[in-house]
Amino acid sequence: MALRFVGKDPESGDHGCPAVWVDDETHDVVIQGASADRATLARTAEDSLLPSHEGVVRLPARMIPLLREALDGAKPQ
Repeated sequence: MALRFVGKDPESGDHGCPAVWVDDETHDVVIQGASADRATLARTAEDSLLPSHEGVVRLPARMIPLLREALDGAKPQ
């Protein structure tokens, strides 16, 4: 697995969360973040059922530049 670290929330301090990586082999985007609260989980379940092996992660808006960088870097050549 060739995970390339894109970055982490600049306001996270010594904590590593949230953070973003790109897998350079599969072009997958890997995200670490805080688990969503119950209200968010309930709302997302209205559109898409959540299997027990999956989770919902909420990222702050300030992470958008890192997500864009990760998505641009994940494009298959």
